[in-house]
Amino acid sequence: MFTGIVQEIGTVAAVDHGVDGSTLSVCAQRTAAGLRIGDSVAIDGVCLTATAIADGEVSFEAMRETLQRSTLGGLVAGAQVNLEPTLRAGEPLGGHIVQGHVDGVAEIVEERAEGFARTLRLVLSEHLRRYVVEKGSICLAGVSLTVAATTPDGCEVCLIPHTGEASTLGSLRPGERVNVEVDILAKYVERLLNLTAVGTT
Repeated sequence: MFTGIVQEIGTVAAVDHGVDGSTLSVCAQRTAAGLRIGDSVAIDGVCLTATAIADGEVSFEAMRETLQRSTLGGLVAGAQVNLEPTLRAGEPLGGHIVQGHVDGVAEIVEERAEGFARTLRLVLSEHLRRYVVEKGSICLAGVSLTVAATTPDGCEVCLIPHTGEASTLGSLRPGERVNVEVDILAKYVERLLNLTAVGTT
């Protein structure tokens, strides 16, 4: 489990996109120092397993389903990615409950300044919009954010300067895409309500 609080911005050192999946190596000194092979790390919000660790670099493998559902299939050497190791017992839950199971990809269609903050407007797939509510939580590229407003085709989020500096969200511009994980609690509630409705008919 993760919290959506990015711990380090890593740099993709090497990537190999094959027909069966991709392998990538990420340079992340601080993250690598605390990992063992088999540990999980959220890479731009995608939970991956560390398969090798050496000299401050961590290697991962991503299967085709992961690549089709996220932005990882477009990564190239030199790209920067948000990193978060799994939450350990006793650590504060600073963001919200994040699984690292990306639901899809959103496109940034507008950005605007609002005081010292920066607002991004996103277009979400129709099947994800129903899980997004104003002042609820959403995870974008591995970053836990509050939904500032909902729109007919998606939502808006606001970034304080620290969030932009501590993650890759600060460099995103309209036309770019980000991984999205909606609030798992909303999906469970929907599932339970559907089961209840079926049971009473």
